[in-house]
Order: sequence, then structure tokens, then C-alpha cells
Amino acid sequence: MLKRTLLAIAATSLLAACASQPMGPTVQVMPSANKPFPVFQQDQEQCKQYAQAQIAGQVDAANNKAVGEAAVGTLLGAALGAAVGNHQGAGVGAASGAIVGTSAGAETSTHAQYSIQQQYNNAYVQCMYSRGNQVPGAYAPAASAPPPPVPAVAPPPPSGMAPPPPPGYGAPAATMTVAQAQERLNVLGYSNGRADGAMGPKTHTALREFQKDRGLSVTGELDAATIAQLRN
Repeated sequence: MLKRTLLAIAATSLLAACASQPMGPTVQVMPSANKPFPVFQQDQEQCKQYAQAQIAGQVDAANNKAVGEAAVGTLLGAALGAAVGNHQGAGVGAASGAIVGTSAGAETSTHAQYSIQQQYNNAYVQCMYSRGNQVPGAYAPAASAPPPPVPAVAPPPPSGMAPPPPPGYGAPAATMTVAQAQERLNVLGYSNGRADGAMGPKTHTALREFQKDRGLSVTGELDAATIAQLRN
């Protein structure tokens, strides 16, 4: 009678302590801003399925281990009882060993249940976070400041052309007299006769040749760009 009572207690304890599949996550995840709640519910269902897949087979493995520990306890108790007494002692020892083994198996199942739930939670949180939902303790990286604008650089002038004068530069023609321009043209090899200060046909012709060679607008006039080139 005592043996049956002990075995019944051991069996009941083992069944009560068996690990089970997680019913759902035990962590709180909130929908991201402006996400419709039906979309958030879809995320939840898909992430629960993902989490279940990550722990597949672990519950059965934990329960099998617990049953094995209970069986080992039963055999050791029976052996100890037989060594001490008769068949009745072996039976009582087996029942006592079953209780001890069941206790060890129950503790194993408890630890396994906690570990399985943690793995389930981790997989669920990772899935929900990847879908943009708010997870406690996880913060999206701050947006980096945009790089400063790159200042525009004027393209180089075509080959053979002189660069344009700098912005704001444009001395009026009065800053170089006609006589001074004639002298510079003569020095540079654009003969226009003597520097008499009169803007005649020769001076106009010399200016056009000079402007053409320097890549300037060919006007034959003493404009600001031409004065700048004559000064160079």
C-alpha cells in the first residue's frame, strides 16, 4: 500500500512539473507611431509563429530528460532497498527513489521551461523590432546630420581661352586711356601706329586681333575684359 501511494505521488508530481509550449510572449511590445493596429496584430501573429519555430522540439526534449531522471531514481531506489531488505524493501525503495528522481526531473523541467520562454521572448522581440515596432530598452539610432553642401565650382575655361575676370572685376574703360592701350598693343606686337590717343581704324583692328588671340569677344572696343588682358 505504501509503495503504491509513493508511486502515485511521484507520477502526479512528474505530470504537474512537465514543461509546456509557451502560450505567448511575456514581454510587452508597442506598435510604432502611426502604424494601424490591424497591421500591428498581423506583426504579432507572424512573430509568434517565428518564435514557436525557434524553440521547436525543446519542450519534448526537456520532458524526456525529466522522465529519464525519474526512471533512474526508481532503479537506484529499488537497488538500495533490495540491498537492505527483501522484495518489499525493494518495492519501497523503488517508490522512494521514484519520488527523489521525480523531484530532480521536476527541477529540470522548471529550469527548461524558463529557458524555453526566454528563447521564445527573444525571438519574438527580434521579429517585432525588425518590423519597426517599439521594444522597451531598444532605441532607434539618431539620424545623423546631413553633410554640408559642397560649394559650386565654376568649370575651367575651354582650352586655349583665357579665364574670365574675377567676380566684381570690371574696371571701366576710363581707367586705361586709349593712348595707354595703344602703347600696350605696340609692346605686345599688335602694331597700331603711334600712340596718339585717337581710337582710329588701326587701333580697332589691333584690338580685334588681340581679343581673338586671347579668347575674348571680338568687338574691337576697349572694354573691361580687354583692359584686364592688356594689363596682364
